[in-house]
Amino acid sequence: MSLADIHEEYAFLDPDDRYRLLIDLGRALEPMPAALKTEATLVRGCSASVWIYPTRDDAGRLHFLADSNAAITKGLVALVLEAVQDRAPAEIAATDIEGELAPFELQRQLSSNRTQGLPNMIALIRETAGRML
Repeated sequence: MSLADIHEEYAFLDPDDRYRLLIDLGRALEPMPAALKTEATLVRGCSASVWIYPTRDDAGRLHFLADSNAAITKGLVALVLEAVQDRAPAEIAATDIEGELAPFELQRQLSSNRTQGLPNMIALIRETAGRML
């Protein structure tokens, strides 16, 4: 499902159902092995624990495994990944992730505690893509 498809559904939902949609997106994330949930993969500055681990396929595209110990935060991670998953590092570096997420108005929909880690998640993904260019 694309971010546009997710937003189309999200836009018609009331706040409680938006939370449920985020939780469902998080549940749909590919499972992240516990062994990858380390200090090295922990995203700093998030109120909940968030782990992001990059892998690279034979074509050089980045695939991120991610998890969180909070259901809504895990859904936010899933939204961020939807903007970059399985793309080439150069494409990820050129993606306006914040712009892709802007239609969701997450800062208005969620508490600042829930969204404070978003810039750090995005920065980590960009940094990873930059290193692999």
